[in-house]
Amino acid sequence: MASRPMNAESAGHPGDHAAPAARGAERRRMAALSLMALGIVYGDIGTSPLYALHACFYSGGGLAVTPAHVIGILSLIFWALIVVISVKYVAFMMQADNRGEGGILALLALLDPWHAQGRSVTVLILLGTFGAALLYGDGMITPAISVLSAVDGLRVAAPMLKPWVIPVTVLILLFLFATQRKGTARLGRWLGPIMVLWFAVLALTGVYGIAQDPAVLAAMNPLAAGRFVAAAPGTAFLVLGSVFLVVTGGETLYADMGHFGPAPIRWAWFAVVLPALLLNYFGQGALLLGDPAKAAHPFYSLVPGWGVYPMVILATVATVIASQAVISGAYSLARQSIQMGLSPRLNIVQTSAEEMGQIYMPGVNLALMISTIAVVVGFGSTARLAGAYGVAVSATMAITTILAFRVMRSRWHWSRVHAGLVAGLFLLPDLVFLSSNLLKVPDGGWLPLLVAAAVVLLMTTWRRGMRLRRAMAQEHGMPVATFLQSLSYEPPARVRGTGVFLCGPGDTVPQGLLHHLKLNQVLHERVLLMTAITRDLPRVPAADRLEITPLGADFYRVFVYYGFMQTPNLSVATKLCQDLGAIPGLEAETTTYFADRLHIAVAGRNTRLSRWRRRLFAFMARNAQGAVEYYRLPAGRSVELGIQVDL
Repeated sequence: MASRPMNAESAGHPGDHAAPAARGAERRRMAALSLMALGIVYGDIGTSPLYALHACFYSGGGLAVTPAHVIGILSLIFWALIVVISVKYVAFMMQADNRGEGGILALLALLDPWHAQGRSVTVLILLGTFGAALLYGDGMITPAISVLSAVDGLRVAAPMLKPWVIPVTVLILLFLFATQRKGTARLGRWLGPIMVLWFAVLALTGVYGIAQDPAVLAAMNPLAAGRFVAAAPGTAFLVLGSVFLVVTGGETLYADMGHFGPAPIRWAWFAVVLPALLLNYFGQGALLLGDPAKAAHPFYSLVPGWGVYPMVILATVATVIASQAVISGAYSLARQSIQMGLSPRLNIVQTSAEEMGQIYMPGVNLALMISTIAVVVGFGSTARLAGAYGVAVSATMAITTILAFRVMRSRWHWSRVHAGLVAGLFLLPDLVFLSSNLLKVPDGGWLPLLVAAAVVLLMTTWRRGMRLRRAMAQEHGMPVATFLQSLSYEPPARVRGTGVFLCGPGDTVPQGLLHHLKLNQVLHERVLLMTAITRDLPRVPAADRLEITPLGADFYRVFVYYGFMQTPNLSVATKLCQDLGAIPGLEAETTTYFADRLHIAVAGRNTRLSRWRRRLFAFMARNAQGAVEYYRLPAGRSVELGIQVDL
């Protein structure tokens, strides 16, 4: 049959309207996702105008507010946003995704170093964990500097309110962290429109400022940045540490890619965020060209007197949204760390039935709240906080580029020259910004580095301890085949129901099962040896969740697979086994769960783990969440068996 020609006469065919309708639906979906991305992804970088230009002139002993300095700094800001955010992160890094997920741990998982050997692999793991640990420091400082800089507008509106800036900031932070347990699902639909208003105000006030002195647009010429650097290289190098504040949201942008996908984030950046930021920075710069004294509060100086109080309110709401995104990122990072074996189990509360990424972690929240408030009280001003800010993110950005180089070579199979040129293009500004920020270490930059070092110590101690634990279980444990053979010689009594014993991935019998049999002299009529395994991808679909192997004597080996963005739920996995009919007679309602609870012998003479590290590992094991809570086991049908371990 001849195909029907597509011509003007066929335009009325109903099928011809399907494509435009589909395109319209796709555009509406893209607009909705871009709107949500404005509220979640761009809160951090979107609130940088509150303090970035001020920090350029007031951090590190102060800089004279001259036209050459203003134009030069604005040129550095312009090209930093173009090269670091637009080119590196929005255009390039968002291609380096792990099944749609971004962020430094997702990038590390993409390289899969856990199943390789060698010194370079060890360095790779240390780099990745250190980069992730640095983001905890960022999560501690970002809410502090953002909220404090917003409330700081009270000093502009009414100087007599200066003593209230710190107390009001602390109250807002207390409210922010206290409401985390409620989740962001209800508030999510409001975040995007609020940030649209915020970016619109940034753009409008920026246009007003530029109108006062359009000569400021000369900063778009890269030669302006070159002349500033050439005239005073040392001064320019110091200022770069503050210029970096305009791009600190780059890692957040990359890490949140999995929530919306790359397209909505790119649309939001180029259509809304980038123009609004550039207009506002240039507006602040134009204001300083006319009145250098306004460098003390360039952001609020753009606002008419009657608008300062509304701007303080809007800025405070925007910084709370920015802080919310960073705090949520810390929760996601902590969950990934647990799933990748870098952290003990912690309590994870799912706050939304629809969105997997919306979680609340009470322990992480409390630690962030205490540390953030301590930072606000301890540093006391935006200028001093700027000295602590930037070190963590600049180091993480450099590490991200190094990991991206490995991805280009091992996953994309680029040549060394090709990969080196691209990575070098990004690594050069990364290292320049990092070097400049390292000068802030004596002025507060030591804080995020100290936090990161402590987190890396905890991560590596836990990983080392658990590897030794699994090695000992494999070395001294009884193979499953031997155990089943022994049951045929002396069969124990079998009672009705199913016993699920949680165990490691090896082929040895869990110690809990041996203790149970020794003490009670009975076994359930069917026994499941169940292991939860986290794969190096964000999510495992339900169709690939289970791997079930009959072992004989009504024993079954069950592997349950999850992604590093998923929280295990083994009671649901058991129900799935029942629904599939893969294990005859299995009923979730008559199933009892058994899990081991580690007790580390800190006074042992085993030298495989140093004494201080053994004590630290024991402390972490004692404070880890129990398997019953973490794996979502039914409390009334679960038993934890204490196991003494000498590392």
